[in-house]
Amino acid sequence: MSTVSDFALHTHLSNFPPEALKEFTEWCVLEQATAAGYEFTPDNSKLEDLTAPYYMEELVDQFVKATRNSIEGGLAALLAGKQADEHDLKGIPIVVDFVSLYVKYLVPKGPNNTLPTDDKLAQAAQEQFDKLCEIGKKYDVEL
Repeated sequence: MSTVSDFALHTHLSNFPPEALKEFTEWCVLEQATAAGYEFTPDNSKLEDLTAPYYMEELVDQFVKATRNSIEGGLAALLAGKQADEHDLKGIPIVVDFVSLYVKYLVPKGPNNTLPTDDKLAQAAQEQFDKLCEIGKKYDVEL
């Protein structure tokens, strides 16, 4: 198994089924970002009855709109967007790549952060790697 230092999440996202990517996206937005101190409550009425791809797009859109209105949010969106574009993914994997990067860059500025920025970035990346591995096992996807 890879470690976070030699593992790039984006290289494996296309191997995951939509339901697995949905689970990872929800975790990034609803758990990892919340643990950092970003309060977000999705508008579930807009998420009801959506298939996994449309659900993820709507959830990510709601989350970014709710968190980008600060300097930190704007910078995180810029960095995540630039990096996701460089990864050259298509479809839902690019949405998942963007949100994982966006959350990773938001976490160090979160109100619950007490670690230096580099340590918090490394910790956020490790948490994402661990969660993706956990979800991969559940969906029989090897990393």
